[in-house]
Order: sequence, then C-alpha cells, then structure tokens
Amino acid sequence: QVQLVESGGGLVQAGGSLRLSCAPSRRTFSYPTMGWFRQAPGKEREFVAAISSTGGNTRYADSVKGRFAISRDNAENTVYLQMNSLKPEDTAVYYCAARFLGISTYSRDYNTWGQGTQVTVSS
Repeated sequence: QVQLVESGGGLVQAGGSLRLSCAPSRRTFSYPTMGWFRQAPGKEREFVAAISSTGGNTRYADSVKGRFAISRDNAENTVYLQMNSLKPEDTAVYYCAARFLGISTYSRDYNTWGQGTQVTVSS
C-alpha cells in the first residue's frame, strides 16, 4: 500500500516553466504506467500526459504537445512533468496517477492517485 506524492507546483508567469515530480511514499520495485491529469476550478479533470512502465512510450494531450514533457527515472522511483511555455489556461491542480495496464487517457482507468499540486500561471 503506497501513496503517491506530487511536488513542484507553484506560481509562474506566462511563458515560464515548472517541473513537477511524483514519487511513491515508499520505495517500490513495481513500475506501473504513470499519468498526469489536471483539474481547473469548475472544469472536469482532464488528461495531460502519460508514460509507460519503462518510459518507452509517451502520450500527450493536444493542448500541451510541444510544451510539456513527461519522463521517469525508475531507479529514483520518480516521474516528472516538465512544463514549458506555460499559459494561464494551464492553471489547475495537477495530479499524478498510476495503473498497472498500458497508457490510458481516462482518469477512471487509474488506480492510485496523489493529493495534487497547484500550478498557477499568471498573465
């Protein structure tokens, strides 16, 4: 029974960058598919990016392609979301999630979630 913990959120001006991290609360030797989702006030939770267990495959929402990059370091038990060229519409709580099957863009397919980290992009 492992919890996910996100970090790295904060305040940034439009055009700036942030790097989010997600790690389990305790070291694990299982490496599931990992996804990032976000939820803005009054909006549905939406898919951002996902990465396969070995990092060999990634997928991005159209809204973040070319700006965000997901990566993982299994030796460190950490998944990252590098966010560049941030826009005000990227403002949301960002959640890390895990599942034991392949990449999915649906939040309902993920089994384990972090508590979220706030990203706020100002004009």
